Amino acid sequence: MASLGGFWKRLFSSTSMEEQVVAYLTREHARGRRVSEILQDRYIQNRLTPQQQARLLDRPELVRALGEQDVDAARQSLATRL
Repeated sequence: MASLGGFWKRLFSSTSMEEQVVAYLTREHARGRRVSEILQDRYIQNRLTPQQQARLLDRPELVRALGEQDVDAARQSLATRL
């Protein structure tokens, strides 16, 4: 049972972590920074793997908020690091 509880905790904490990163991304982008630059911040690097970052860039609501061109550039930059 203890491992099942740990599973649920990890599941929900990772979702919450992604939501915190989305908030950070949108806030920093609103300040005028490029998405590819923001993804290199320690804040994001310490919270999400490159695969999780790539998955984040596929979220339609994030693409709408950040702009398709900026997200495409970030995807290309991220692909070189994978």
